[in-house]
Amino acid sequence: MSLTTDVSHTAAGPATGMASRKHRRTGSGAQTQVPRRRTRQRSEHIFQWLFLVPAVVYMALFFGYPVVKNVVMSFQDYTTATFFTGEAPWVGLANYATVLSSSLFSTSLLNTALFTLGSILGQFVIGLALAIFFQRKFPLNGILRSLLLLPWLLPLIVSSAVWRWILDKDSGALNRFLGDLGLIDTGIPWLTSTSLALLAVVGVNIWIGIPFNLTILYGGLQEIPDELYEAGSLDGATGWRAFRHITWPMLRPVVSVVLVLGVVYTLKVLDIILGLTNGGPANSTQTIATQSYALSFHEFKFGEGAALGNVLVIISLVFAVLYLRASRRAVDE
Repeated sequence: MSLTTDVSHTAAGPATGMASRKHRRTGSGAQTQVPRRRTRQRSEHIFQWLFLVPAVVYMALFFGYPVVKNVVMSFQDYTTATFFTGEAPWVGLANYATVLSSSLFSTSLLNTALFTLGSILGQFVIGLALAIFFQRKFPLNGILRSLLLLPWLLPLIVSSAVWRWILDKDSGALNRFLGDLGLIDTGIPWLTSTSLALLAVVGVNIWIGIPFNLTILYGGLQEIPDELYEAGSLDGATGWRAFRHITWPMLRPVVSVVLVLGVVYTLKVLDIILGLTNGGPANSTQTIATQSYALSFHEFKFGEGAALGNVLVIISLVFAVLYLRASRRAVDE
């Protein structure tokens, strides 16, 4: 018995020692890997923040600060004297009450609605029609699409100057063209008539916005698989039926983006109107954006101008939220 026990202990001893040493090495290796993993994760987080910080700083300086400053200014009596004295008395909601109760606000609000609705409708319908047209393969397709981007690439002040010459009553190119065709006898006052000025400004803004709609909608159409149209054609879904049952449902997310961005951009259009009519004649093209600009930089009532600008921001946010919620509900259904 003792001999067997001694032999078993002798045989098991080295194996047990080797296992215990292996366990210690494995344990120490795992312990060293944990700090290394943590160090690697910490380094990755640091690099992520290094890439993110510049963007955050840029947004805070050039977007966050102006927005906060504008909100604060709207509750103050901020005038030119403030630049010298540094004093801007707190007036609460007085600036908002002044601009909302003015007789010009209702006119500006109506003009803003008409200008936005007309511009978005024209830009979207023409842009979508051109996007569908350019889906076809034909010579010079790419060149023509590139040329259509020119109105979007030109500075707005340049575009407004060119169109101001085109729409001039006496020497404008449009009136000369219509006169040569025998359609008119006298020049049409496109920019000086209270009944035509807003229509003319809307037309120019449509011309400028078509390339944006064309580019985004064309990209969305390219993402629709051809297999869907092939399967639809077997069921008789061609032409208008294919557009209604295949193209439009697949394009709806892109349409939502185009419309929201288009409305937000159009609500704050300033350069075109100032360059063409400066809000006239008789405030017939005055919008909330141009009225805010006039209050701030013509009358130097910075508090009232900031208040009106904030009203425009609120209108944009309300529209964006309501439209996106309606679009999401339609997709869910």
